[in-house]
Amino acid sequence: MAYNVIMAREWTVVLVGQAKKAKKNLPVNVWKTFLMLAFELKQGPMKGKWPNFGPLWGQKGCYHCHLQKGRPTYVACWMSDKQERLIEVYYAGTHEKAPY
Repeated sequence: MAYNVIMAREWTVVLVGQAKKAKKNLPVNVWKTFLMLAFELKQGPMKGKWPNFGPLWGQKGCYHCHLQKGRPTYVACWMSDKQERLIEVYYAGTHEKAPY
């Protein structure tokens, strides 16, 4: 029996802006969750299984999700470029300071 396997090219995930500093600003458990999200983003920008995942209104190709609920709530925001297969994670931190 022969199988046809299609290998999809992974997306490039880059931390920019505030997200670069996230390691020193986030609690350890939130940082680990953030790393899991970054790893999953290599498969593409649409992450429907993450809590409160959704597009950012008025910003094409931009998304966010919650990393941890409660007080404070931690979120991550990213933008995608389909042409380049590039995802730029530009924010990881508290919901109160999120750029949306």
